[in-house]
Amino acid sequence: MRRPVTQGAPIVVKVGSSSLTAPDGGLSREAIARVASSVEQLWQHGHPTVLVTSGAVAAGLPVMKLAARPRDLPGLQVAAAVGQGRLMTRYAEAFGERVVGQVLLTRDVLAHRAQYLHARQALERMLGLGIVPIVNENDTVVVDELKLGDNDRLAAIVSHLVGAGMLVILTDTKGLYSDDPRLAESAELLSAVRHTDEILDELRLRSSKGVLGSGGVATKVSAARMAAWSGVPTVIADAAEANVVMDAVGGRDVGTWVAPHTSALTARKLWIAFGLPSHGAIAVDEGAASALTRRGSSLLAAGVTNLEGTFEAGVAVEVVDGTGALIGKGLAGMSSRDLAAVLGEHSSVAGGEAIHRDDLVILV
Repeated sequence: MRRPVTQGAPIVVKVGSSSLTAPDGGLSREAIARVASSVEQLWQHGHPTVLVTSGAVAAGLPVMKLAARPRDLPGLQVAAAVGQGRLMTRYAEAFGERVVGQVLLTRDVLAHRAQYLHARQALERMLGLGIVPIVNENDTVVVDELKLGDNDRLAAIVSHLVGAGMLVILTDTKGLYSDDPRLAESAELLSAVRHTDEILDELRLRSSKGVLGSGGVATKVSAARMAAWSGVPTVIADAAEANVVMDAVGGRDVGTWVAPHTSALTARKLWIAFGLPSHGAIAVDEGAASALTRRGSSLLAAGVTNLEGTFEAGVAVEVVDGTGALIGKGLAGMSSRDLAAVLGEHSSVAGGEAIHRDDLVILV
C-alpha cells in the first residue's frame, strides 16, 4: 500500500505544538532545529516543501509571563500575536541560509475562489524561488476557538493548494493506534489504513468525546481524509524519531500511512465535504441512494425518507441511507421546514432539489 513520493513532487510537513514545546511551556530550540533539518533534507533531495506549524501561542507564553495557555479567546489571540513573530524568528535562525517566508491563512481559504487562487500562486512562487513557506493559521483574527490541532486541517488544505505528493503530520506519538496506548496495553499501531476504514470513524468519535485524550486524533483523522480526497497520501508519525520525514517520503514503514482516494475532489467540493459544519442529516431510500452514488444525480424530495435537525437553505447537511451510513454531504437546496412539507413528492410539486448535484459530494 505504501509507496515513495515521485521525485520532485512537493511535500507538506505539519508539526504540532506538543512536538515543539519545551518543559517550561515555551518553544524548544532543539525541536525547531530538528524540524528545520528534516525540511531542508527534503529540499536537498528535490522535494519543494511547505512547513505548516503550530506554536505561536506557546512562543508567546514566556514573553507574557504566563504559566499556561489562556482559556479565553482574546487571551489566546493576544498570545498568538505576541508569539507568531518569535516563532518565525526561531525558524529563520534554524534554517540558516535557506530563506523562509511567513504565510498566515484561515481555514476558509477554499471557500472563496479568488482567495484560493491567490494563496496557491503565492505558495507556488515561493517554492519556485527555493523559499520555505511557513504556514500557520491566522490565530489573531480567527473566529473559532483556538484548539490544539486546528492546523491539521489547514495542512490538508495546503496539500491541496500545492498538489502535494504527501502530507506528513508530525506528532508526539508513533502514529495512530487502535486505542489509547497510555491506557490500553492491547493498543496497536495502525501501520496502514484506507481513508474509508471504519477504525478511523471509531477513533474520530472516541477522540472527540475525550476517550483518546486531547482530541488531536480526531483532527488528524479529518485531515488525513481531507488529503485523501485531494489524492494525497498522509503519514502520521513521531516528530522525535530520527529521519522519520525522509523515511515517510521514501515509502518506508514508519508511522501510520493513510492511503489516498483514486480521484480528487475540486477545491469547492473539498470545502463542502470537510470545511463546513453539518447542520443536520437527510435520510434517503435505496433508489435515491443508487441514483446519487451511481449516476451522480441531484437529490430530489421524492427520495427523502426522513430529516434530522433543523436547518436553513444553503447550509451543509449530511446525506445518509436507511441504516444511517454516510453517503455524502451537500448544501441544502431548501430549509428543513420546506423539505419536510414535500417529503416523497415529485420535483414538480416540491419546487426544486433537496440538494443540487453541483452542491453534493459523494463520500463512499
